[in-house]
Amino acid sequence: MNVLIAEARRMALSKGQRPASKGTCVVYFLRLRSDALYIGATKDLEQRLEDHFSGQACRTTELDPPIIFLRFEVFGSLTEARTREAQLKRWTRAKKEALVKDDLESLHMLSKSRESRNC
Repeated sequence: MNVLIAEARRMALSKGQRPASKGTCVVYFLRLRSDALYIGATKDLEQRLEDHFSGQACRTTELDPPIIFLRFEVFGSLTEARTREAQLKRWTRAKKEALVKDDLESLHMLSKSRESRNC
């Protein structure tokens, strides 16, 4: 079992959830070797993490391998997960980092700063 899967399982157990069950739709965050964040969606988290770890998932993680599993969110359908994935990918890096850290105060402030620019 690779380190990404082990971390995902540990995180899930701490939250009392089972996102690693095949068929469970999730959005997940990975930290890449370059310190970039990777966001993806899947309905087979363990297989997808194995694919990332082995360099078979996508060009991004083939060239810039993941080093740590950071976060997951569970959804009722892959459509919902893909919608959330698209939303998160439009966020600024600062907002993504605040979400990963569960820093809701910073996330709220960053959202307010964007709202004030749109006026």
